[in-house]
Formats: sequence, C-alpha cells, structure tokens
Amino acid sequence: MKDTPTQPPIHIAPESHPTLPLPLPEMLAENRRRNALLQVPYNPITGEGCCGERQKIQTKSGEQWWLPVQMLEQEPHCAEADPHTLMAKRIAYDFEYWCATCAMVRDKLTGRNVRLRLNAAQREVLASLERQRLSGKGIRMIILKARQWGASTLVLMYMAWIQLVLKRNWNCVICGHKRSTSSVIKGMYTKLLRHYPKELLEEGKKMEFKSFEGDPNTKIITGRDCLVMMGTAQVEDVVRGYDIAMAHLSEVAFWPSSTKREPEDVMRSIDGTILVGGLSMEVLESTANGIGSFFHKEWLNATKGKSDKESVFIPWYKIEIYRMPVPEDEVEALWKSMDNYERNLWNEGCTLEMIKWYHEKRKGYQSHHRMMAEFPTNAIEAFSTTGRCVFSLSRLNAMRGECFDPIFAGEIIRQNGNTHLVDEGARRFKIWKYPEAECRYVVGVDVGGRSEKADYSVISVIAANPSMCETVAQWRGHIDHDLLLDKAVLIAKYYRRALLVVESNTLETNSADSKSAFLLKRLRDAYSNLYYRKSGSPGFQTNIYTKQQLVNHLVMMVRDALWVEHDMDAIDELSWFEEKPGGGAGAIDGKHDDIVMSRAIALLISNQLKTHPMDYTEFEKADTKENTTTLSDQAVGNQ
Repeated sequence: MKDTPTQPPIHIAPESHPTLPLPLPEMLAENRRRNALLQVPYNPITGEGCCGERQKIQTKSGEQWWLPVQMLEQEPHCAEADPHTLMAKRIAYDFEYWCATCAMVRDKLTGRNVRLRLNAAQREVLASLERQRLSGKGIRMIILKARQWGASTLVLMYMAWIQLVLKRNWNCVICGHKRSTSSVIKGMYTKLLRHYPKELLEEGKKMEFKSFEGDPNTKIITGRDCLVMMGTAQVEDVVRGYDIAMAHLSEVAFWPSSTKREPEDVMRSIDGTILVGGLSMEVLESTANGIGSFFHKEWLNATKGKSDKESVFIPWYKIEIYRMPVPEDEVEALWKSMDNYERNLWNEGCTLEMIKWYHEKRKGYQSHHRMMAEFPTNAIEAFSTTGRCVFSLSRLNAMRGECFDPIFAGEIIRQNGNTHLVDEGARRFKIWKYPEAECRYVVGVDVGGRSEKADYSVISVIAANPSMCETVAQWRGHIDHDLLLDKAVLIAKYYRRALLVVESNTLETNSADSKSAFLLKRLRDAYSNLYYRKSGSPGFQTNIYTKQQLVNHLVMMVRDALWVEHDMDAIDELSWFEEKPGGGAGAIDGKHDDIVMSRAIALLISNQLKTHPMDYTEFEKADTKENTTTLSDQAVGNQ
C-alpha cells in the first residue's frame, strides 16, 4: 500500500461507474491475497516474525527459536543455557521478547492488565528505532500518527527497556502538552515497575519509583539509579539542568504558544541537555493539529532530510483494529454504497475489510474532511484541519518542492547615497534571487501594524517573467508606516526600479496618526514608478470586490502552476487561508495572512503588467533625483 509521507491527497474525478473494478470472483481472490499478506506469523516468545536480522536455533529443551543475530554472535552458547539464564540474556538483545515477558500494560479493548504484544504499527516503528540503535549514532525520530495504535506506549516502553536492562544512571524526560498527558505516561511506567518479573530483579531488590531530592516531578528508579522527569510544554526549563540521555515528547502539535514561551523554547531547553550518539534518544510524536505549527515544520524538515530526525507516518489502514468483516455476498452492495474516494482506497491497496471499516466510521463525521484529519490516509490529510482551504493542498505540497533557504537574509539600507545589504538585526529582508538585467519586477506591499501583536507588514518582490511569475525577495516585520514606505521604495529601486504597488487602505483611513494623510503624497514625490488606480490615486485599495479578485486570481495561479514560490512560510499561510462560513476568505483563527495578501497584490498586477505592458510606461521614467545604480560591494558581491 502506498503511504509515502509526501503523497498528495487522493483526488478522483466526480464521475465513477459503480461497477466492480474486477469480476466478482477475481476481486474476491485479490482481496484474499491481500489479507494473506497481512497474516504474517508473529510470535514474540519464539521470535518468529520479529524485527531485525534473526537466526533459527533449537534450544536445549528442543524448541525452535528465532534469536537476534547480534545475540548469537556475542552469546554463541546461549542455546545451551537453562531457561532462566537464557531469558536473562535474551532480554538484553530482544525488545519484543522483553515486552512479551516483562512489560505489563492495560489492554484498551478488555481493560485487563496484559503483557505487551506489539501490533503491526508498533512493529513498523520499532524497526526504525532498532535500526538507529544498532547504528550507534543515537535515536532521533518524529512520528505522525493516527489514533489508537499505541505510539506513546511503544516509545515509553522502549525507553524503559534501555533504563531497566541496558543502562544504569541513564536519565530521561517525559514531556506532554499538558500535565495530564505526562501523568498518564508516568502511570504506564509505574504499572511496568509494579509487575516486573521478580526473577529478573537483581538480588531480589524491588524496582520502584521514589521521589528524588524532594522534587515531585522527578522520580528515581531504585536499583537502576535512573531518573524519570515529568514535565509539560508550559514550562520552558522542564529539565532544570539535569543530564538527560532520552526524551519522549508527546502530542507536540498541541504544545501551547504564547508571547512568553514558544514550543521552540521548550525544545531548545531539552535539546541542549541530551547526549549525542550511543543510546541517546529523542522522539517527538503527535497527531497533527494544523499547518504552520512547530510540529508541522519539524515534520517537513524531517521528510526533506533537513533534520537529524527520521520521519515515520502510520496511516489508519495499518492499524489492525480498523477492519470489519465483509461477507462475499455483500461485496457488490458495499461497492455501490461507496464514493469515489473510498473506491480509490482499493486502488491504493486496501482490503475490503479496511474499506468497510472506513465507510462505516465515516458516517459518524459531519464532513469527510473531519474524518481525514482523525484517520489520515497520508500525511497531507493529517495536517488538514477545516476542509475549507481556498487552495489545493496537493498543489501547495508540490510547491513546497520549490522552497529553499534564502541566499541572503538581513536588512536593506541606504547610506551615503548607496544601497547596502547588511547581515544584521532581525534579518527581515530575504532574497532568493538577486536582480537580473532582463527581468521586470513588481513589488507588492501589504501594510500591517506597528506593535508586535499587530499584523505584519510584508513587501513581496515578484519577477514578472513571460511564462511564470516567481517570488524573488521579501521583507516582513513591524515598522512605522513612513519607514515601511521608505523601505518599499528602496527595495523597488534595488530591483531595477520595479513597479511599486502599495495596499492603500490603512494609509487612507488611519486617522490616529497625523502623518498618514501625507504618506501617499510623500510616496508619490519620492518614487515615480507607482501603481495608480483609475481614479488617479496611488495604491491598491482592497475592498469586498477587489479582495475576491485577488483571491480568485491567486487560486488560478496556484492551480495552473503559474507561480514559483520559494518561501516555506508563504506556503504555510496559503495552507491555512480558508473560506469563512459567513463569506469571504482569510487566515484561520490565530494565524496571519499578510504574506498571502502581499503576494496576491503583486501577482495580480504582474499579470496585468505582462498582459498590458503599455498601461504602466508613463510611470517608468527614470528618476534623476537619486542615484539608483551605484550599489555597494555588499549589495552586488553575490550577484
């Protein structure tokens, strides 16, 4: 089954004939074949079907066991040992065997305490954990999960195995998005220690949690001298200076963000204490919670190989409990009751039993989009939130492939009559391509507020190429409006006297600042190559009609691949730009759309510039008042 993390959502044409894709006998045969592939023999006690390289041996008692090759290399005579000695040796090499004999958990279906037998999804993640552990380079992973397959349980038990079997004085931190999450994970660890096999305890000493130096959030495991710290993302200094070897970071997508603390701050405090290499471990796991969050960005970096973490995604169809029986005489009726999306799941390799479960589960959701967010078939579905995104998520995902780090990040200033690019400050000015002689540029300005809590001001530079528009530079930040216009003029001059299009609503209606009434006049005097409305006023005025024009044009540019975007933040803003229930469009609650609107203005005018180039020639006369061609070495050195 296809489950590549970057696979786009499934989009099927509206028309689909309800007949079976194969004659019924052939379809039933294919379904039996698919189900047979899922029925892999698995026995964690004998080792059959377990992960890693294994070799079959015969024990002293005559049993057939599949033991890890590493164990047989380092313990060549282990098969001759008595059962107790063999068990004690094997748990140091075989995590799945340790789970099945030592780890007690609560079964979700029955509520009873049972030994942990890993399901198929857990075994898939374990294979990645083991591969990293055996490499000796340390374990780093980010897990995007559907619900109810035991990701947190697996990660916790893997850390516990390292602490209880492989290492002493090996400290870990467990950090959830709220206190209750950490408490639940702590409860699982407590149950594990309470039910640990007595025959494996050293000198009969009981292993249990005890408070460490009076700290209620830090426990020490007696007999192993390992610390287990419980914290939340609401507390930045969660590790408080301890030496940490392992970290389990749960539901990271839901970590809160505020003016005082960001998820990045918590991660930085943890990352700075974790050891490198060996049996060090850092695992982030979460269900998705929208686009543009810290977790989403970490996931994208991992999938692109720009992170030290391996990305692992578990779709719903790999979770064994998400299946329902389908009698052979009901197959045709089931097929006719499904829509195109569900029928395409068959083409993706799902069994009828999987599709039947999905079909029935979906009835409990008001929209299919809500279902996809809870039970994603691929990673893009997981990060979708409202289902009202204005733009095609599959196209936005494709556009991410054109994103890369800017070749310059700093500030643009004018000093002693020359334009300088300086690598300093907040690095609000980013360049992906320097000015080119044969290219025409449009600079679009979306005017924001001055305070840190206000909307951002964004200056977008678009190359108006004949066949394709391209974002080549951007300034984004909070600044006084007069300084913003000065900055926009400087950037427009730098990009070969680009056509400057300023969103003028704020400047024309802001009565709180006495300067505002004169800013557009000052702009007109300072720069000649301005965009003018038919009324003769400079600037682009956004209203209910022109905003819809901007959005419709941007939808077309995205859909038809007529625009190349290099900024990942811009793609994020496009991803959370949604149709509002009451009409109109804008960012989801708590997010910004300043980059989107700045791009939309510049792209709309760029298209008009390419279509009707003579409309703007009167504004392209050379400005003789200032030297715009003499740039410092800093400005042109990298061109």
